[in-house]
Amino acid sequence: MSATHVHVHLFYGADPRFYRKGDDIGCLYGYHHAESDEFALSYSQDARERLPMRLLRRGLKAVLGFDFIHTLRNRDEIMRSDVVWTHTEHEYLSVALLLLLRRRQKRQPLLLAQSVWLLDKWPDYGVLRRWAYRKLIARADVLTTLASENALLCRRYLDRDAVHVYYGLNTRDFPVREPVAWQPHTPVRIAAIGNDRDRDWESLISAYGNDARYTVRLATRRRIPSSLHASNVEIAPAAGLKKQRELYDWADVIVVPLRPNTHASGITVMLEAAALGKPMIVTDVGALRDYFTDAQAAYVPPFDPEALRQAVARLVAAPGDALRQAQAAARQLTTRELTTEQFAQQHVRITRELMRRRAAPRGRSVDEARRRAGGSSVQPAQPVQPQSRHQAGRGR
Repeated sequence: MSATHVHVHLFYGADPRFYRKGDDIGCLYGYHHAESDEFALSYSQDARERLPMRLLRRGLKAVLGFDFIHTLRNRDEIMRSDVVWTHTEHEYLSVALLLLLRRRQKRQPLLLAQSVWLLDKWPDYGVLRRWAYRKLIARADVLTTLASENALLCRRYLDRDAVHVYYGLNTRDFPVREPVAWQPHTPVRIAAIGNDRDRDWESLISAYGNDARYTVRLATRRRIPSSLHASNVEIAPAAGLKKQRELYDWADVIVVPLRPNTHASGITVMLEAAALGKPMIVTDVGALRDYFTDAQAAYVPPFDPEALRQAVARLVAAPGDALRQAQAAARQLTTRELTTEQFAQQHVRITRELMRRRAAPRGRSVDEARRRAGGSSVQPAQPVQPQSRHQAGRGR
């Protein structure tokens, strides 16, 4: 039996041939861990482009909400595949449009469509955009999300069930080390890192800025208004893995301040902090409890600088409790296998089920069911749980 051909369609800039070239990390997000005799993977490739074409591509992306020119450049590999995996709606909406334009092709690939920001933005979309996106989403065979709250919104807004898959950490970049001691510096060293649109830097700086009890390093590519700058807050991007590791090593506490969202914003930083044995303080939004419990992270309400200050004070006053929290988070990451390997294997299990149903000699085919229902005939509602090492082997 020939291998199932999976095409992983990623954003322009994530071409594995060039992304962190020389580091031999494989595919961003770890999809390469699915490569086997059973699954042969290919990846979207970035075309070299001159400035006028780059501006045209980005302009069209801004209008449509997805990068259709990038998808068209990869159309042959997409149409040759059995299954297409996508990481965000920016990719799957584009692939869905291509598949609808090629709907006369006898056999089309199945489409796994993972939503990240789409459901947060949905209430702000106009009637026309919602109508168009629903048409495209109906072409997806399975919807996936990284957070249970997002999965619930798929049912609310799209009348579709979604599979909750668990995001994972590249433990080669961030090897898991359970801490054996924790003692804060004076002043307490606080680090915050992230470029997500839902970071709440205002609450962070209001909590710790211009206070001699804290030294803060804020690493982001986003612009921080000058009105928020403070004498004890250093603001600079942590470009590259080396700089990121140095920031974590410097810190006593990792703070993840967030605005309300439903897409697990901040989970990458939480996974990294857990791997490196750092206590973390996190805004209680975005279904982050899907990944870490109260015993593994200190959760605080949104937009509450005083709660952020009190959370640090509790850790400093009870170093033993802070250590146990960091140890529990490291164990959670290991026992739940919240890794890129397991992230890829969740996609493998979903794909096996889709291929099994497509190949079934009895009943309606996936393609027929999709045409009749205007959506997926394979809509599991339960999360794809990461398996333990004993169950599955070692399989952002």
